Amino acid sequence: MATTIKDIAKRTGVSHSTVSRALSGNSLISAETAGRIRLAAHEMGYQASAAARSLKTNRTNVIGVILNSMDDPFFSEIVYGIEECAQEAGYSLFIAASQHDPIREKKIVQAMMEHRTDGVIICSSSFSAEQGRQLLKHEFPIVVINHQAAENFHYSIFHDDIDGSRQITRHLIDLGHTRIAYLGNSLSGRTVLDRVNGFKMELQAFGLPIQEDYIHHEAGGTPQNGYNSVEYFLKLHDIPTAIVCFNDMMAIGVLNGLQAAGVKVPDELSVTGFDNITLSAYTTPSLTTFDQPKRSIGVEASQLLLDLLRSHHNGNTFQPKEKILKGNLLIRQSTTNPNLVKI
Repeated sequence: MATTIKDIAKRTGVSHSTVSRALSGNSLISAETAGRIRLAAHEMGYQASAAARSLKTNRTNVIGVILNSMDDPFFSEIVYGIEECAQEAGYSLFIAASQHDPIREKKIVQAMMEHRTDGVIICSSSFSAEQGRQLLKHEFPIVVINHQAAENFHYSIFHDDIDGSRQITRHLIDLGHTRIAYLGNSLSGRTVLDRVNGFKMELQAFGLPIQEDYIHHEAGGTPQNGYNSVEYFLKLHDIPTAIVCFNDMMAIGVLNGLQAAGVKVPDELSVTGFDNITLSAYTTPSLTTFDQPKRSIGVEASQLLLDLLRSHHNGNTFQPKEKILKGNLLIRQSTTNPNLVKI
């Protein structure tokens, strides 16, 4: 059986209320008595009950994290950052994935409320405004990451996707490419808009035309979506010499689709990704991509929520805050000077 406060009280010869106060750090208990109680608790293998503690403090020390998908390595690295910071502060995570499904979103919000999470970090770019309002209505402290409707929330962490997309496009232009296509994810809202806008801005900055048939969107950001897009690009009258992909997952699919079609990368067509997931360094050829500081984004979001929770707990006001982080271009083997021989 698990050791209880009453067991410690019996061993140390004090009341169970004294044990409870000593273990919670109450300054009314003498240092000698508190030390003796803590030693006994350690020797007896006592573990405090999180449920009992939450009833007393009205806090669960649990942070809810809502993702688009569990199987996207981009989000897993952000979660590592969130967890790293949260654990240091004594918090654990309750993680759920919406899968772009409104019914799942509603159930997730209900679960967050039922489990009384102290706050929520939303990593889902398409999380609905309706469910966001439900969380706000119940006064959940919320921090959003790369969210398409962050104006509905007061605390947010963003990556500068416009800058990242411009850097990738500029790299291709510097290599001599003029027929550059963009492959987007139509489900990603603000994120894909920022990346497409960065792509267009850089083309305009160098006086290159924006060809609308070179901008193609798939309903998702998976390798399969990337693979499916290859047929579209290869059927264009003037096949592009480079494809800028919304993310690494789509770029990996494009690499496989081009290989299946007998198109050599980068000799005949250059390909870029975005995010720098771990797999991107191990594709054939290795993928030129943009390195988002994913773990730092998670740490920043977690720290912002912890600051917000402390402010709420102390009855202080906390000013709205938005933080924008920048990443770095990683040039690998999937990009080179354009081969203008028609495929």
